[in-house]
Amino acid sequence: MEIKKFEITAEDVTKLNTKKGLLAMLSKNPVNLERAVRYVDYERKLKKLQVELVKLQSWVINNNERVIVIFEGRDAAGKGGAIRRITEKINPRHLKKVALPKPSEEEKTQWYFQRYVNQFPKAGEIVFFDRSWYNRAVVEPVNGFCTQEEYDIFMNQVNGFEQMILESGIHIVKMYMSISKKEQSKRFNEIKNDPLKQWKMTRVDEKAQDLWDDYTAYKKAMFAKTNTEKSPWKIIRANKKTEARINSINYILKQIPYDKSIKV
Repeated sequence: MEIKKFEITAEDVTKLNTKKGLLAMLSKNPVNLERAVRYVDYERKLKKLQVELVKLQSWVINNNERVIVIFEGRDAAGKGGAIRRITEKINPRHLKKVALPKPSEEEKTQWYFQRYVNQFPKAGEIVFFDRSWYNRAVVEPVNGFCTQEEYDIFMNQVNGFEQMILESGIHIVKMYMSISKKEQSKRFNEIKNDPLKQWKMTRVDEKAQDLWDDYTAYKKAMFAKTNTEKSPWKIIRANKKTEARINSINYILKQIPYDKSIKV
C-alpha cells in the first residue's frame, strides 16, 4: 500500500489516533495522512457548529420564530449534502427539508409563488429549501421551462415578495453554492459511475455543462436584481465540500440573532 509523504506533527498523531482519524486514514488508497488530518479537523469544527445549531433551533422553538434557509447553486454543487450536515443533529420535528418536483398541472395554473408559500414555516420551525422560487430566475429560463413574460413577471415581483416575508417576521437566509465548470464535470462523472448515486442525474443535469454560460448569465442577472440590503445573497465557494459546509453553517449562525447563551 503506497503512503503519501506528509510532515506529521505530534498534534497530528493525536488526531489520527482516534476512531475518526483511523477511519479517515484508511478510507483511501493510497493512504493520505494530510487528507486524514484535514478530515479530523473538519469533523471537530462541524461538531462545534452543530452544537450552535442546536442552540439556534432551541431559540427558534422557544420564541416561536420562523426561519427560511435557501440553498441555490449549480447542479452537483453540494446543496443537499450541506443541508444534511446542518440538520443531522437538530430536532427533526421542528424542521422541514423542501426539494419540490416540477409543478403539477394544477400548480401551473396558480400564482407562481403559491406552492412555495405552502411550505413556509410555522411557529418554532426552520425550513430548508434545496432550490426555491429562484428556479424561475435561472433553471427555468435556461432550460425553456418558462416564457420570457413569466420570467419578467417573476423578476418584477420577487423582491416585493421577499419584503412581505420579512415584514411578516420570517427570517430569510439565502446562499448560493458556487463551483467551477471543471469541478461540476468531475462530480457528474462520479455520480454516473456510482450505482448508489446514478438516480441523482437528471436530463437537466445532462445539459448543464453545455449550458454553462447561459446559467452564468442568468445567475448574474439574479444577483444584480435580488441581492438586496435586507435580503442579501451569500456566495459559498463549494469546490471543496467540507469547507463549503462549514462556511454555510457559519453564515446561518451569523444571520440569525439566536441566544448563544442557551444551555444544551
